Amino acid sequence: MPRLAGQVDRAKAEAMLVAASEVISERGFGAPVEAIAKRAGVSKQTLYNHYGGKAGLIRALIRRRVEQMTAPLADERAEPQPEAALTAFAIGLMETVLSPTNIALTRVAIQGAADMPDIAQAMHEAGAVATRQRLAAFLEAETAAGRLCVDDAAEAAEFFSGMVGARQLRGLLGLEIEADRATVERLSASIARRFVRAYGPRRRSAGT
Repeated sequence: MPRLAGQVDRAKAEAMLVAASEVISERGFGAPVEAIAKRAGVSKQTLYNHYGGKAGLIRALIRRRVEQMTAPLADERAEPQPEAALTAFAIGLMETVLSPTNIALTRVAIQGAADMPDIAQAMHEAGAVATRQRLAAFLEAETAAGRLCVDDAAEAAEFFSGMVGARQLRGLLGLEIEADRATVERLSASIARRFVRAYGPRRRSAGT
């Protein structure tokens, strides 16, 4: 099927997202759109047509990562075991927040927030806020199914995300982080296990 005017193929769209991540990590929020387009091998007009500008690129970049990270929470083929789903989610989330690219982008967001609050806000809403909302929806569904007992899903999602992202500060400060796969899997499994234990279904007392 031929593309409509203004549309680009998937490879070019991906190239623009990769270029945005690299250029913004290197040069900050003030990096010109022209530099991103050049790195991606497309025209500036193509970038604007597809993403609407730098803020749109950042939203799309973060949205894609959120889709990947939260996939375990929406896997309808998986067995109804919240601990397993939360472990898989925690692994993806922890690997993302501790990755060099994400650390660099987060530093850029912090440094540029005062001068470009609209881009910082877009990054926050598309990333952390959207991730917690999807986790809260999962917790509500698991509670409705009787597999968890969460009275405030938004609050619980914030608790879980805080545990998973606790090591990010070390990375932002340039300190060494243990982020090998074995460590990430061990910590993620421990977080999910403790979380499910805390929010497990309440057992009814005898006679009720």
